[in-house]
This record gives sequence, structure tokens and C-alpha cells, in this order.
Amino acid sequence: MKNKYKIEGLDCPNCAKTLENKINELDCIKTAKINFVKSTLEIESDNNETAIKEVINLAKKIEPDAKIIVNNDKYKILNKQFIIDICLLAVGIALGFVCIFVKMPNYIYWPLFVVSVLLMGYKTYYKAAQLLFKKTINENMLVTISVVGAAVVGETMDALMVIALYSIGKILESLALNKTRKSIENLTNLKPEQVTSLVNGEEEVVSPSNIEVGDIIIVKPGERVAIDGIVIDGEANLDVQSLTGESLPKHTKTNDEILSGSIVLDSVLKIQATSKYENSTVYKILDMIENASEKKSKTETVISKMTKWYTLGVILLSILVWGIVWAVTKDINTAVYRGLIFLVVSCPCAFAISVPLAYFSGIGNASKKGILIKGSNYLDGTADLKTIAFDKTGTLTTGEFKITQINSLSEEKSEDEILHLCALGEKNSLHPLALAIVKNCNTGLEDVENVKEVPGEGVYFEYANKNYFVGRKTQNLTDTTVELFENNEKIGEIKFEDTIKDSSIIACESLNKMGIQTVILSGDNEKIVNHVAGKIGINQAYSNLLPQDKFNWIENAKSDKKNKIGYVGDGLNDAPSLTLADVGFSMGLKGNAASIEASDIVLANDNPEKIVEAIKISRYTKKIVWENIALAAGVKLIFLSLGAFGVTGMLSAVIADVGVTLLAILNSLRALKYKAK
Repeated sequence: MKNKYKIEGLDCPNCAKTLENKINELDCIKTAKINFVKSTLEIESDNNETAIKEVINLAKKIEPDAKIIVNNDKYKILNKQFIIDICLLAVGIALGFVCIFVKMPNYIYWPLFVVSVLLMGYKTYYKAAQLLFKKTINENMLVTISVVGAAVVGETMDALMVIALYSIGKILESLALNKTRKSIENLTNLKPEQVTSLVNGEEEVVSPSNIEVGDIIIVKPGERVAIDGIVIDGEANLDVQSLTGESLPKHTKTNDEILSGSIVLDSVLKIQATSKYENSTVYKILDMIENASEKKSKTETVISKMTKWYTLGVILLSILVWGIVWAVTKDINTAVYRGLIFLVVSCPCAFAISVPLAYFSGIGNASKKGILIKGSNYLDGTADLKTIAFDKTGTLTTGEFKITQINSLSEEKSEDEILHLCALGEKNSLHPLALAIVKNCNTGLEDVENVKEVPGEGVYFEYANKNYFVGRKTQNLTDTTVELFENNEKIGEIKFEDTIKDSSIIACESLNKMGIQTVILSGDNEKIVNHVAGKIGINQAYSNLLPQDKFNWIENAKSDKKNKIGYVGDGLNDAPSLTLADVGFSMGLKGNAASIEASDIVLANDNPEKIVEAIKISRYTKKIVWENIALAAGVKLIFLSLGAFGVTGMLSAVIADVGVTLLAILNSLRALKYKAK
């Protein structure tokens, strides 16, 4: 059984990873995953009640500040412990000011100094000592050494300022990080807590997970649809922005399909469930978003690995700086002080927090626009795409055929009679062409005899003592045509055109302007494929392809390592190509389940324009990630150099460290608010 919980007070990525590893060592736990950015813990166990008790006890020992919330699913930015910490910090700062500005004898000064330093940073020192016993060194140890070292060499004011500014910075970081978590939680707040079910004519409020296929649910104005279904009674406007990114309401009526996650705006709807909750659209969206951080980008993985050894390396370099300065100046106090400056500047928080936060913000922003990205590695990959190959039917086109021409080849039959005879044979078929024929036939459809459907060929039947065939017998037809034969003689034909999506034309035009090559890989005949390619503005078109031919084309294109390939498809036969491509895009509304599973990015509303938006969001997010890395590294290198030569003091060092971390966090939030033009 899997369960998910919120965690308060977890503000260190490395600490989160340590806690996750220790939880996984418990005998009662099968698997445990901590998502630092969303501040959630997911555990799988046989006995959840026993498991969560053991996990809470373990967390108290390893991360005393971390509080696992069992019965409350909402994240609290301000809690009781947070307020206590602020009060203690305020008292400590007040005592620190007394130490700095009031003259007093040493026997009063030093106890007051120690109390002030302890009140401002007791958590930092405790964590440093606790982790040291576990053979782990992090930024808490760097700050602790800096404070103690500064006091030892007589720089007590700097010691006070370091711990005061560091503690204030950690509180501001926590507020910024928690604000981001709250924003991301709001983006994914699609899950209805309850649903009104109609049982034996009576309304009953139940959990969405209790709804079975075929059950009737009632959704009132302002409520969110919990389960995918079909409207059986009512008519209303829907807010579908959280699903598709479209701001305009969508009108729905009886017999229309309706997706879970939609909000009913102005009327009551009765809906018959067509799926269980765990198979519904809203569940899949939440699952994709919440599990996206499991697949880290290369940049994020490098940063995570770097921070593991970073702190130890910083301490060794600090000792080296201390040794060099001592050798040059012959003053041990100066040497120790400059080594301590090195420690303060080098805290890795800016790297460890801002990089995963930027990626998750980008993924959250995309999901708000109906672009469901399954991991930050796919967000990274989308930014580097050089070629995008499209399936045709259902991807660039609607997959819904319209009749463009009806030809009667018999003097005895009118065009309406040709359409009527074709509709008689096709009235029970679910083929898209058959549906288009029946839809356009305005006359009554009588019963026919001896109906025999041959897959891939057509339908044979008897009507008015004559034998008919409707389908396709001629092999060299170059367009989408259905033929009608009467007693083995061709008497008519109907020509069709698959409607091209307007969004396909806009998308390909935008991709071409961005320097991305566009390609069609289709199983349809050459004339039709070239017509679609010309109308849309596709660079290259390949026709008469089998699924393995598409797969081979992508494989050959990928032989050039610099040519990153995206593939867009919606059908079962597209699944191999979606898997092979560097980034696979599938259609979320009409896409086959296998194609959605095989893809890396799902377009919730089947709109190819969203590919352009996904690329722009990914490029913007990647730019922010490298801005954060460059900002943190640049500021740290400058202040490390200045500190080593004695140009700046410890106060400047701590301001630089805290400041760059806050700037990086705030910069990451831009990915959450970005709007692609």
C-alpha cells in the first residue's frame, strides 16, 4: 500500500536525501521517496499505521525540524515552530546588539555573547554536531566553524553578524521555498476530495475512488468533475484551463464526453462514469506531475552529486588558504580569519536548492498550460530539439474525415443515391470513413441482408435483390476514396479529406522560424501526405511507412549525436517511435493509451501548438538554471578571492552567501510565472 504525506521544516536537499535513505532501511518499509521541492514523503508498506509511526520516530532522531503531517494535506507556510524560531532569533539579535554597543566587563560580556550566539544559531550547531557523528559534513558545519573560529581570534562582532545574517537568511530562504511549494501545490490542486453519486434515485457523497464504471454522478456549478464520463443529462459551460491551458469556457451537452478535472460553471450535469478514478484524466495528470522529479536532468544530477563532496572539499581548501596566508603574513589570527571567510562564502545552498526548484517550476508552469512533462530530463531534452517528426492522422489532422466529392458512374444513380447505398453498408461500422458517410446521409437507412465485413477491404451486402460492395478494391488510388460496386460493377465513389488542424499550420510555421526541422512520417499514400505537408509547411514528407519504417528513420536520424529528435504521435503504432525519440510527444485526448504511456510529454488538448510552447518553456527554464549556476559560482569566486587577499571581511562573505541563495531561489520562481509569446 502506498501513502503520501506532507513534510514541514525540511529545507536542505542533502538532509532530505539522508532521511530518505534511512527510512528505506526500516524493515517495515518497501520503498520510500522524498520529493524535496514539493516537500512530500511517499512510502509503500504492508502495514501503513505501524510504518508511519516508525518513520515519524526516525525523522525526530535524524531531522528534528522535519514534521510529517499525517492528517492534513495542506502545506503551512507559517507554523508554531517557525514562530518560536523567529522569537528566539529576535532575542538573540537584541542581546547581540547589547554586546556590540554597550561597554561592560568581560565576565558579563562573554556569557551574554555566548547566550546571544546560541539563541541565534542553536539549530545550526545541533545539526552540525549531529551530522558529524554520522560522518556527514554540510553547510551547518561550515557556519559553526566560522562562528567559533571568529570568536577564538577575537572577532566577536563578526561572529555575531555571521550567525545573525545566516539565520535570517535561512528564514527568508524557508519562506521563499515554502511560498514556491504552495504555488506548485495550487497548480496541481485538481483532485476532488468527494463526489455526489446517484444511487437508487438518492444522492450520496462518496470518495472518487468508490465510483465504478457505469455509475451516475451529479456535478453542480462550481464543482470539479471527479471521473471521466459521458453527459447523460444537462448542458453547461466548463472551465478546462487546468487541463488544456485554454482560457475560454468549453460548452458541453448530452452525449458529450467530459474529462475529470473540468469545473462546471453554470448548470447541473448528470454524468455516467466511463472509467475508475485511477484511470481518469485528472489522476494521470497528477501522477505525471508528482512523479516528474524522479527523473532528474543531467544538470540537476551533476549538482546533486557535486554537493555530496563539495563541503569536505571547501574545508580542505580553507585549510590550504589558512596555510598560505600564514606563510605569507606570519600572522596566525589573520590566516585563520581569512580561512573562515572562505568557509562562509562556500556554502552550497544556492546550487542545491535553486537548480531542482527551477526545473520543477518549469514543469509546473507547463502543466498549467496543458503540457504534461514526465521529468526534468525531458524538459532539458526538449530545449535541445533540432528535428521534430510528426505522424499525420490524428496528430497534424483531426482524424475526422469530411466528404469532398461524390461521383456517380451510373446514369441510373444520382449522387444522393450513391451516398445512400454506401451508408446502408456502413451503418454498423466504426471506421472513421464509415462514420463520415452515415453522418452525411440524410435519408432513412433500411435493413440489408447478408452483411459481411472484410477487414482492410470493405463491406459486402444484399439490398433490393442486388449484391453490393462498399470499400476499396482498386489498388492504385492516390487519395482517400470509398468505392461502391453493384453486382461487381463500379457505380460510384466518395472522396474524403482528413481535416487539417489549424493549430498544426501555426505550430509548424513557428517551429520553422525557430530553426527546427519538421518532418511527416506517415503510412498514408504519397499524394495525400505531400498535400498535407504542402498545406502545413512541413520541410520533408515520407509516405507509405510501416511502424518499423518510422522507427528506422528515427534511428538513422539519431546517428548524428547533435541532431536531437522529437516525435509526435497518437496511435498504438506510434509507441515504438515515441520511445526511441529523444523526446516523445503524445496526444492526451484522443491518443491511444500505449502512446501516452510510451511518450515523455503529453499534450492534454491534442494541440500541436503546445509543442512550441513546451520548447519555449524548456529553453527559458534551462536559461534560468544556468543563470543560477553562473550567479552563485561567480559571486562565490569573487568573494573567495577578495576574502583570501583580505579585501573583504566575514560580514561581506555571509551577506554574499545568503544574498546569492535568495536571488537564485527568486530567479527560479520566474520559470513558474513565464508566459511564452
